[in-house]
Amino acid sequence: MKYKRLSGVLLHPTSFPGPYGIGDIGPGARYWIDFLSSSGSTLWQVLPLGPTGYGDSPYQCFSAFAGNPLLISPIELLNDDLLHPNDIIEKQTFPTERVDYGNVIPYKLGILDRSFIRFKKRNPKEIANEFETFKEHEKHWLDDFTLFMAIKEVHGGVSWVNWPSKLRSRHPVTIKDFRKKHASTIERHAYRQFIFYRQWRKLKNYANSKNIKIIGDIPIFVAHDSADVWSHPNLFFLDKTGNPTVVAGVPPDYFSPTGQLWGNPLYRWKEHAKNEYSWWKQRFSAVLKLVDIVRLDHFRGFAGYWEIPASDNTAMNGKWVPGPGAEFFDKILYELGDLPILAEDLGEITPDVIELRDRYHFPSMKILVFAFTGDSSNKFLPHNYTQNNVVYTGTHDNDTVLGWYQRVDEKERDFARRYLARDGNDINWDLIRAAWSSVAIFAIAPIQDLLGLDNSARMNYPSSPSGNWTWRMNPEALNEPTRKKLAELNILYGRKPIS
Repeated sequence: MKYKRLSGVLLHPTSFPGPYGIGDIGPGARYWIDFLSSSGSTLWQVLPLGPTGYGDSPYQCFSAFAGNPLLISPIELLNDDLLHPNDIIEKQTFPTERVDYGNVIPYKLGILDRSFIRFKKRNPKEIANEFETFKEHEKHWLDDFTLFMAIKEVHGGVSWVNWPSKLRSRHPVTIKDFRKKHASTIERHAYRQFIFYRQWRKLKNYANSKNIKIIGDIPIFVAHDSADVWSHPNLFFLDKTGNPTVVAGVPPDYFSPTGQLWGNPLYRWKEHAKNEYSWWKQRFSAVLKLVDIVRLDHFRGFAGYWEIPASDNTAMNGKWVPGPGAEFFDKILYELGDLPILAEDLGEITPDVIELRDRYHFPSMKILVFAFTGDSSNKFLPHNYTQNNVVYTGTHDNDTVLGWYQRVDEKERDFARRYLARDGNDINWDLIRAAWSSVAIFAIAPIQDLLGLDNSARMNYPSSPSGNWTWRMNPEALNEPTRKKLAELNILYGRKPIS
C-alpha cells in the first residue's frame, strides 16, 4: 500500500467532552473532525471500538466485531426521533475531566433501553428496514454476540466459563430454548449494535468528506470472556471447562523483571489454517468497514509469541513459539487485497519479525519519547528513520511528552535539548515539530501532547489493572492558537495535502 506524506492526532472517542459522562460519536466528534481538517491534518487515530469488558479497556472487549454502545450519541438518537427529550431529561452530574464508568454505564444503557422501547413502539418503517438489513448482513458475528450478551445479562454478567454447562458448551436444544425465552433481550442487544454501526457510518462518511482518514486498531489477541472465544472454542487453547491452558504476554525485560502476563487465550493457529484463516478474514473486513487504515497491534506475535502456562502468576516461565508467519498474510492479502496495515512493531524485535514486516512493506512505528536514551544510533531518533515509518511523539501506553520530560533524568533531558536545538520550555511542541519534519510517511501525536498535558492526562498505565482509559478533554481545549500551530507545521513540512 502506497501512502502519502500525512499527519494526524490520536484521540479516542471516549475522551471527547460532552454532557453524558463519556465522549460519544455525536456533535462533539464532528466538531473534532472540523478542527482536525481546518488544521491541515488528515489522520484521526482511535483505539479499538469494541464493547469494553474487564477494566473498561478497549483491548479487552466482549467481541472483536461489535461496537461499544457507550459511544452512541443521545443527541443523534434525538435527531432521528429514536429518543424523546423526556427520555434524557434527568441528566446526572458527571465529572468533566474523566469517565466515571461505574455511573456512566447504567446511565447510558438506560438511555439505549428507552430508545429501543420507543423504536419497537413506533416501528419507523425506513429505520426498521435498515435494522433488518443490518441483522442479515452482520449475521456471521451478530447472532453469536447478541446471544452471548443476553446469556451474560441473564446470569448477572459473570464470565461464560461460569455459566451452566449446557450454555457454556452451546448445547443445541438449550441454546434454542434460550433464544426463544429471551428473544427480546437478544433483540435489544442487536438494536444497540445497529445504532452504533449506523451512527459510526455517518461519522466516518463525514470524516472522509473532510479528507480525514481514520486509523483503527486490531489487537492481535482477544479477551477470554468474549463471544469470539465462547462461539469458536476450537480456535483457542482451552481445556474442557473453557479455561485457557496457555495465555499471552511478553517476557521479562529491563522495564519488567517478571514480564507482562496479559492472560489472553492463545490461538490454535493450525485450526485457523484449516479453514484458510476465515475468522481473521472476517475480522479484517469488519474493522475496515469502520476505519480506513489498520494498526496491527503486537505485530511481532505473528512471527513468534510468548506462550505462558495459564496456571502461572508471572510471565517468567513462558517460551517463544512460532506464529503463523507469511502463510497467514499471504492468505489474508490474496483474498482481501493490498490492505492498509501499519505494523505495531515495538518491544523485543528479532530478525524474523523484521523480515515478515518488510516482506509486505508494512510501515513500522517509531516513538520519540524513546529516542533520547543511549546515543545517536538510537533507532527512534529521526535521523535514523526511513520513509516507511510512522512516527508518534508517544502512544496511549506511554507518558505524555511533558510527563516524560518531567520524569526522566537530566542526562536524557539534556540529550533531547541538544538534539532538538531547543531549550525544553515548549518540549511537547519541540517533539511534534521533530516528528512532523522527519521523513516518516505519517506523523501522529496524541491529543495530550498537542495540549501540553502532563501524566495526569495519561490514558493508560499498562502495569496498572484499574484507573485507566478515563481521561477526557476539556471542552475549551481545541482553541485557535493550537489549531494555528498545527496548521503551520503541516504547511512547513509538507504534510497538508494539496487540494
